[in-house]
Amino acid sequence: MTKIIDESYFVELKNADPEQLCRNGRCSYNTEKHQYSLQIWGDQYLIDLNNSTIEQVPATGPQPHEYFYLFVMYYLLRARDIPVQNEWVSEKDLPGGPTFFRGPHQIPTNLISGQFGNNLDEFKACCARLAGTPIPMADAAFSFSITPDIPIAVLYWIGDEDFPAEAKILYDRSITELLSLDILFALAVAVCHRISETTLLGL
Repeated sequence: MTKIIDESYFVELKNADPEQLCRNGRCSYNTEKHQYSLQIWGDQYLIDLNNSTIEQVPATGPQPHEYFYLFVMYYLLRARDIPVQNEWVSEKDLPGGPTFFRGPHQIPTNLISGQFGNNLDEFKACCARLAGTPIPMADAAFSFSITPDIPIAVLYWIGDEDFPAEAKILYDRSITELLSLDILFALAVAVCHRISETTLLGL
């Protein structure tokens, strides 16, 4: 999956120092094949510099949303040693967030609530299959380690006669120093799709 990734990312990666990018074991580099390999949210991703491609390996099960590949590339190139602050915030709490995350950039958490409705047990089972850790928030909530330094939380409330079921994604406050708003949006979209599609495919 490469069509959504600008060629400039691959050019930058080809000119980067592999030793620097592989700091702290975030990734590995095959000098003979000119390939980076890194693990994100439990899956392995291979970035081939000769062919300017990025793919999930092995390619089994549902493929990630195309935006997730953009996040993977950005994370490889821009990762910094920023400690997790252990403080959950929403996208609207971030600098520029209230303006950015609306209209076409509204995070599609309706994909999650539309899939589960009031079936809280199914939501919990899905999050458990995706290696989520229960946290005491909302009617049910799980945290996920997208990477060791990028945790997210998915919160869920069942509906009633006045309000429909609702889902929400939270981020560690340190996210502001790791991702730009457009890449955070790409990650959030991919998370919403993965949770809803995992249930749809019965995985």
